[in-house]
Amino acid sequence: MILRRILKSSFILALPLLAACGATSPESVVHPGWQQQFAEALPLLGHRNWIIVADKAFPELKAEGITYINTGSRLLPVLKDVLAGVGASGHVKPILYRDQELNYISEMQSAGITAFRDSATAMLKGNNVREMLHDSVFAKLDAAAGMFRVVVLKTDEQLPYTSVLLELDCAYWNAEKEAALRKAMAAK
Repeated sequence: MILRRILKSSFILALPLLAACGATSPESVVHPGWQQQFAEALPLLGHRNWIIVADKAFPELKAEGITYINTGSRLLPVLKDVLAGVGASGHVKPILYRDQELNYISEMQSAGITAFRDSATAMLKGNNVREMLHDSVFAKLDAAAGMFRVVVLKTDEQLPYTSVLLELDCAYWNAEKEAALRKAMAAK
């Protein structure tokens, strides 16, 4: 963690020098503040909020209550950091959604998709992952965005159907406890 902070600080200090040399472009600049922005947003999120780790082509949605954070990074490292943050939060846990279409894209159609798919599957192993058709995910998101906050972490990933959506659930309460509560309330 200390090394990461030192590297971030060094990068931030070097940005003006790199820009003066013409060494930066919007595509190559890492946005070192995205982790801080996410760390500040996470404690405010709760049950029924959403976090989207999105590929580069993910659209900017018009609905109010959606916050966009441009990471300038590839999708899998961002997803890893997001999962770690959510896991360490103590108050929320993720229900993960992936596009079903991702399973059917061939390497001929999109070079690098197999390695991405394998790495993502390994990273998500042991989590509650649901696969849905792309349009169905958007319908779910559209319904949620009208009432609940959504944080979109936009990445530079340029592989199709790679976005991962996290619907947040309460980490310290579950369906069984809720059912028992409702049963006890109905008995009185």
